[in-house]
Parts: sequence; structure tokens; C-alpha cells
Amino acid sequence: MIVVLMGVAGSGKTTVGEALAARLGWSYFDADDFHPPANVEKMRAGIPLGDADRWPWLDRLNALLHEQARAGRDAVLACSALRQVYRERIERGGVDVRWVHLEGSATLIEQRMQARQGHYMPASLLRSQFAILEKPPAALNMDIDRPPQAIVSDIIAGLGLSERDTNRREA
Repeated sequence: MIVVLMGVAGSGKTTVGEALAARLGWSYFDADDFHPPANVEKMRAGIPLGDADRWPWLDRLNALLHEQARAGRDAVLACSALRQVYRERIERGGVDVRWVHLEGSATLIEQRMQARQGHYMPASLLRSQFAILEKPPAALNMDIDRPPQAIVSDIIAGLGLSERDTNRREA
């Protein structure tokens, strides 16, 4: 199974994703690590990415998920995937993805973004992320105004997983 945690910047995808993967004993990947340097520099400069910037990045993520599936490995991916067309690009070719949408108020997320250190995505781009966000119709929706471990527990339950079974699948 591939679980993709999606949502706007600052919604906790990395924090929740790392904790979820650790609890399940699965591989974890952060889509931010797959951006080409030009995309990172654009975002660092406060310039929103356009679709032309995103297509090669989304194709790299699709290839990664296909690789995981072919190897029979369960994985968690943290990725904004804000529009349906982006999610379809990630799933292209039959990747079996379970979508989890981390959602919260713009005020809460902006506060989190302003408090975090060392990330290239400035809080000034948050408005552009909310502007293009298309809420996924078939996702497990998680309110982020709770401790990360509570969110992780709810994701595991919401996807019908048990930690004992998932850890055994990796063994």
C-alpha cells in the first residue's frame, strides 16, 4: 500500500508522514526532496510553481511509487498534490494510492509556517496554495489541529490498518 499525505505547505505532511511510517515500519519519502533545484529556488524567492514546473517532479514521484509497488514495499509519501490533475499524474499507470488530506485553517497553518526553521517555502506562498487546492473527493480527511500521534492513530484506523499486521507485512 502507498499512503500519500497531501495538503498545503505547513499542514504537517512531513511530521505526520515520518511518524506514520515509523509506526507502521514502512519506507518514508518526502516529495520536497525530489524537486529540481530550479523549483526550490523559485519557491525560495516567493514565486509559486506553475504546472510546467510540476510535471517533471510529479513524474519522478510516480516512478518512485511504481518502484516501491514493484518491489512489494509499503510506503508513505508526503506531497502537496493540491490539484486533482496532480494526484492523477502521481497515480498514473495504476499505482494503488490511499490519499490522506491533512487540512486546517489558513491561520493555524500560517502560524506553523512562520515558526518553522530551515524550510525554503515561505509563508507568503500559502495563499497561492489555498487558491489552487482542490479537495480530493475520495481522501481520508484529517483535521491537523491535534497532536501528530493522534492524527497518526486516526489515519491507521481510517485506512483499516493495524500496526501489528503492517509491521509483519514488512518482515
